[in-house]
Amino acid sequence: MIAYLEALDRHVVGQPISAVQVRGISVLKSFDPPIDTLVGLPPRGTRRMGKRLVLEFDDDMFLVIHLMVAGRLYWRDRDAKGNRNLLMAFRFDHGSLHLTEAASKKRASVWLVRGEDTLTAQHDRGGLEPLEIDEATFASRLREQNRTLKRALTMPAIFSGIGNAYSDEILLHAGLSPVRRTSQLTDEEVHRLFDSTQATLLDYAERIRTEIGDGFPTKVTAFRQDMGVHGKFGEPCPICGSPVQRIVYSANEVNYCATCQTGGRRLADRSLSRLLKDDWPRTIEELDGDI
Repeated sequence: MIAYLEALDRHVVGQPISAVQVRGISVLKSFDPPIDTLVGLPPRGTRRMGKRLVLEFDDDMFLVIHLMVAGRLYWRDRDAKGNRNLLMAFRFDHGSLHLTEAASKKRASVWLVRGEDTLTAQHDRGGLEPLEIDEATFASRLREQNRTLKRALTMPAIFSGIGNAYSDEILLHAGLSPVRRTSQLTDEEVHRLFDSTQATLLDYAERIRTEIGDGFPTKVTAFRQDMGVHGKFGEPCPICGSPVQRIVYSANEVNYCATCQTGGRRLADRSLSRLLKDDWPRTIEELDGDI
């Protein structure tokens, strides 16, 4: 997400939009103000609200983009037509911003809203930014609800912007089980989790910045080859060499190392079903904070 945000700062802030093309019939979720209101206006700034990208305009207007799982942004030539996955295009004099989604079920969404209060009411899920809080605030928010650690890290109402992939990496770094309950954590374990959250997010942000440089990201994905456990089922853990395990529940999965995180115990999907029933996100929309 930070890759897109910083690229948008470089490419579109201060540049007037010359045209807006809506090709996907389901992508635009708002109608007042009309999307064509943006023609002639330059974005004045950007921000992130959870997993939503926000472009700020004069007249107290905000363009909100939620990419969900398969949505992507690309920077193209000004008159580029785009492929069959194109949902929206924002034309500028020096290029165009394309929103695409390569999935049969289209989940990516765009809203144009007027007013800071409306923006907050409709799109702020209430989670704290993990890189903007101290350890005491992190601990307090973590323990407000008795959740599994996996869910606590990824729940938009608790912490903002920690996705499925990075939560796997954070928990590996901290050496904590994904199904450990927040109410069971010692102060030392909370301290370890806080340090791991900060270190992991900062580390990957810097890696992404180095890869992209001054350009626009072209291969944004939740899975990265340099990750330790996420998407690495059956491969050796980078810390101990044991095969990476996974839990599959509903539409989601979690990857972990049994040796490093669960005392050598493999977590069986079937035996966890009752534990996860009320705590695990059942759909992609719920995981990404869309409901």
